Amino acid sequence: MSTTEKPSKSPEIGRITTDIPARMDRLPWARWHWLIVIGLGTVWILDGLEVTIVGNLSDVLKDGDNGLGLSSSDIGMAGAVYVAGACLGALFFGQLTDRFGRKKLFMITLLVYLAGTVLTAFSMSPIWYFVCRFITGTGIGGEYAAINSAIDELIPAKYRGRIDIAINGSFWMGAMAGALLTIPLTDPNVVDQGIGWRFAFGLGAILGFAVLWVRRNVPESPRWLFIHGREEEGERIVKEIERTVEEEDHLDLDPVDETITIRQRRTIPFTTIAHTVFALYPKRTVLCLALFAGQAFLYNAFFFTYGDTLSTFLDVKQTGWYVAAFAFSNFIGALTLGPLFDKVGRIPMISGTYILSGTLLAIAGLSLDNLTATTLTIFGSVIFFIASAGASAAYLTASEVFPMETRALCIAFFYAVGTAIGGIAGPLLFGRLIDDATESKDITQIAIGYFVGAALMVGAGVVAIFLGVKAEGQSLENIAKPLTAEDSSS
Repeated sequence: MSTTEKPSKSPEIGRITTDIPARMDRLPWARWHWLIVIGLGTVWILDGLEVTIVGNLSDVLKDGDNGLGLSSSDIGMAGAVYVAGACLGALFFGQLTDRFGRKKLFMITLLVYLAGTVLTAFSMSPIWYFVCRFITGTGIGGEYAAINSAIDELIPAKYRGRIDIAINGSFWMGAMAGALLTIPLTDPNVVDQGIGWRFAFGLGAILGFAVLWVRRNVPESPRWLFIHGREEEGERIVKEIERTVEEEDHLDLDPVDETITIRQRRTIPFTTIAHTVFALYPKRTVLCLALFAGQAFLYNAFFFTYGDTLSTFLDVKQTGWYVAAFAFSNFIGALTLGPLFDKVGRIPMISGTYILSGTLLAIAGLSLDNLTATTLTIFGSVIFFIASAGASAAYLTASEVFPMETRALCIAFFYAVGTAIGGIAGPLLFGRLIDDATESKDITQIAIGYFVGAALMVGAGVVAIFLGVKAEGQSLENIAKPLTAEDSSS
């Protein structure tokens, strides 16, 4: 239900009173929602596949004959270049997502990713490889902004926390698949090593094309549509969703009486967005920056070089099995702990997962010289079983605590800044630490990175205690009123 008034002369293009948000939030979980999960959520599987393939292929890529002759520092540099591309891609595509819509951009960003990963498979030199990793990262970064905003706007409020965390946690499904696939692809008895690593990157493209096919059926966000003057299209999509849910579940949906009045605009000035983030919600800005920086350093620093650490210091010839076990614990952690973010609440779960995982990582750093490949993997699995849900909650927080008009760009901004701190500095630092530790034959030098990551995680958890937002079960419009909202009533 919506009513519209068109002004004659105004930067606004109209005013609308609509019940679309309430109707979307009152939907029960249905098969239709699985289309959203599969069509949009699978991007994290692609990201996990990419990151793990690079980590597990480090030995082959170092080979001057079958690979590209990279050093440990080059491996770290490739990781940093990938993340730098992701940061810039998030910022560039994030503002386009808020301006031109979720669907247009989550189709474009997937195509950019596909182009980058296909070109990576044909790398002939380190420079080519670095450029292709940058392009691939650009697509993935754009995906983060477009996908997280779309998911939160299409999933009912009751399920938003657990679904968002589970989808972000699916990164580790890709990581596990990448780890297992690289086992035969890096075995010279199974496939030529000069071909195997290239085929490993090609697998990401194959999965990407499958996702592209499914994604065609995912609709534009009705919330984005009615704010940007396309309320008739938004109404049509919501009615179609309601009809589908009623037919699938054999029920009649109850009517809603909660409405919101919006002053529609085709675009929102960047100055307005910046004012919103830094002036209207400064505490939420500090919260998101802390969460993103902590989880980005923890994960990128540890995981980008995990395979290299196993092979260089712990005499592991085939790292795939270890990485697969580590990845499995991360995914199970997100699935197991995710529902508690809706039931127990955002603040206790975010702060608890950050502080506990950071503390355990510091203990691992102190024990590093006494750990074997198996005990290091067990230690990491326990730490990241806890950290996985917390890290995913960083994306959830950024996507739900700011107004709808700024959502994608806010996700992009916090992802870019936080990841630049942890995701670029982390791999560079760890690559250097591994080189130094290799020269001195002292694995404990790597512990420096562990301690930095632990401090950032614990610090972010403390910030969440004081600045966290009780968003569980709340409509997005109640958590952060749209910038163009005139009033709301119920």
